[in-house]
Amino acid sequence: MTIGKTNKALGASYRRLSERIGKSKAVTATARKLAILFYNTMRFGMAYQDPGADHYEQKYRERVVRGLHRRAAEFGFKLQAAEGVS
Repeated sequence: MTIGKTNKALGASYRRLSERIGKSKAVTATARKLAILFYNTMRFGMAYQDPGADHYEQKYRERVVRGLHRRAAEFGFKLQAAEGVS
């Protein structure tokens, strides 16, 4: 649960999951993600470089926007970016 307070990609992932599926399931999912990273590091000699929470949030935003474009296309619409909106 401590990882949820960090400014790392795993922390951002935990926070997003805990909002959606609850804290106990988010702990389990994050522990599994951490175990996979540890396994890949030990087994294959992979070096883990944390991209940071900002990178995770940017990738999440891109996934959401891609999904919105796909869903709009299913209904026959086309999305356009709004200029000057924060």
